[in-house]
Amino acid sequence: MRDLRSRIERLAASDFTVLIEGESGSGKELVARQIHELSGRRRGPFVAVNCAALVETLVEAELFGIEDRTATGVRGRRGKFEFASGGTLFLDEVADLSPSAQAKLLRAIQECAIERVGGHVSHRVDLRLVVATNRSLRLLVSQGEFRPDLYYRLSGVELKVPPLRTGQAMCGNSSV
Repeated sequence: MRDLRSRIERLAASDFTVLIEGESGSGKELVARQIHELSGRRRGPFVAVNCAALVETLVEAELFGIEDRTATGVRGRRGKFEFASGGTLFLDEVADLSPSAQAKLLRAIQECAIERVGGHVSHRVDLRLVVATNRSLRLLVSQGEFRPDLYYRLSGVELKVPPLRTGQAMCGNSSV
């Protein structure tokens, strides 16, 4: 746990993308929040997205936003990428994204820009990306279940959060 704390402190000083792996309930979001709170982006927003809870048909609109009047009765709005600009975007359970959503996420990461659903204009975003999963992305790549190019982009720095059963549980609001 001391090693994890030390790595969090060192990572916070950078803008590297961070991949956090650990069992469900082990405190991956606490780690992500601590990275944000110790970083130069702490004055910006911390936006958390549970990728497992995103409905496939709405992934694009949730992450990238939607233009006004794209469909009857639809009001335009910004997506999570735009809300997180200037801060940190935390994508939890990223392994649960469909192949289509993985491709769209990869493009946004590569371009540092998003295009809202129904839009034709790119919107630049300036954010730090922290992702988490309870499954090994490396294993999923080897099984053909996760894009290797997206894994490459997401695994800038990998952190493993130890399971709670080891007796080294994380305590407190933001102490990691």
